[in-house]
Amino acid sequence: MDPPRTWLLLGDKRGDNAQVEAIAQALGWPCERKFLQMREPWTVAKPRVKASLHHIDLDRSEPLAPPWPDLVLTIGRRPSMAALWVAEQARGCTRLVLVGKPSGMAERFDLVITSAENQMPPLTNLLPISLPLMRVDVAAIEAAARAWAARLGDLPRPLVGFLIGGPTGPFVYGAGVVRRLVERAVAVAGAGGTPYLTTSRRTPPAVVAALANQLPAGARLFRWQPDAEDNPYLGLLGLADGFVVTGDSISMMVEVVRLRRPLAIFELPTSAAGSLDRLRRSFARLVFEPAARAPAGSWPRRLALALYDLGLIGYTRDFEAFHAMLFERGLAVPAGRPLTAPSGEVPDDLGRVVARIKAVAGAAQAERSTASATP
Repeated sequence: MDPPRTWLLLGDKRGDNAQVEAIAQALGWPCERKFLQMREPWTVAKPRVKASLHHIDLDRSEPLAPPWPDLVLTIGRRPSMAALWVAEQARGCTRLVLVGKPSGMAERFDLVITSAENQMPPLTNLLPISLPLMRVDVAAIEAAARAWAARLGDLPRPLVGFLIGGPTGPFVYGAGVVRRLVERAVAVAGAGGTPYLTTSRRTPPAVVAALANQLPAGARLFRWQPDAEDNPYLGLLGLADGFVVTGDSISMMVEVVRLRRPLAIFELPTSAAGSLDRLRRSFARLVFEPAARAPAGSWPRRLALALYDLGLIGYTRDFEAFHAMLFERGLAVPAGRPLTAPSGEVPDDLGRVVARIKAVAGAAQAERSTASATP
């Protein structure tokens, strides 16, 4: 049987696209890439999830036109809305695979692949995995390590990379975060090492300025800028002895974990509203985690699905659940504890993902073949 006609619907987030590309490469069959550009204000604002192209800049995007695909792989709120629209045009002949937490209409996808930071009801179309499917570009890191060796090689050891994200629900960044980051940097410098802090696109400018004023002598600070040529991020991934990563950045944690480097997770505070939001996320974990482990038809599953169907609990991201998973597997420690080499195996679920997608695609092809053979 010929491989299914497959579209990859991709947005403007390179990290998201990389997960879809990892799957496509592992599938081993041809895929047609459809890069989508968003219209204002939807480049930043979040549209309500529905099967629609109203948020897509059609003039700057790849055309979405027949012949319609057998299979669509996508990720993210905005591209997934386009995937739902494609499925409607194909009148049920296109299967949809979504990577990551859905923003809505989860049941409309044939397969939803979610990693451990997502709390989801035990839906039959759900495939839970441990880590997001982003891969590490080892060649790029090795090249950056060579380029940065002269600048980083002579710094006092241990060289500890501080990878700093930014506020995202339920976490906030403020004076308390700056103070604790400085304390950790002082501890590294006091032990004779070098703390090297790198900020990101999401780091608030006030936090960056405060760090610059308060860091100890010998500490280094990179202030993120778009397309900066002197960004040390990849060089640090190749040369640092360990890392402190703020708890909001799943992607940076995953990169360090996949490199099997010492990782400490820097816990973040919440605002008053964020504390209520944290309770909501914790409640989702309390209900959904037992349901995920329970057999079909058991009361934990029935309870979780009932609360979900009634709209009393929805799917959400739970960063602390992801941290706990890394701690339990011996892949990270809380910031403040000694940085140690990871002791556990790094989970890799790509093979399971590929097998499940092939099953979805195979079932769709069988249905189409049977329908075409029916007189």
